[in-house]
Amino acid sequence: MWPPTLAELKLDMKIPDDDIRDDDRLRQVLDAAVVFVERVRPGFNYQDESGSDLPDVPDDLRLGTLRLAGRWHTRRRSPDALIEMGELGTSRVPGVDPDIERLLGIGRYRAPVIA
Repeated sequence: MWPPTLAELKLDMKIPDDDIRDDDRLRQVLDAAVVFVERVRPGFNYQDESGSDLPDVPDDLRLGTLRLAGRWHTRRRSPDALIEMGELGTSRVPGVDPDIERLLGIGRYRAPVIA
């Protein structure tokens, strides 16, 4: 079923259902991730139309969308790509995540295109 829900995102991010503090921000990044995935990965039955010739959205694409939304939500706290880790100092947050790119089939994991 498409698109992923806010409850699924919160479950993936280990946020309790009754914690609603960030729901508006989470919904915003989830909506943006859904639009992004639909744009960069056309060719799936995103509208869940019966009788469509397009394949259903695979589980890895759904999980990749959730992880992308979670990453965007977390990254908002580190606009300079650094995150404070208390006594451990600071750590760099990379701009790309190869696991998410692999799940979504984008970046260097995109299938070859023959024009």
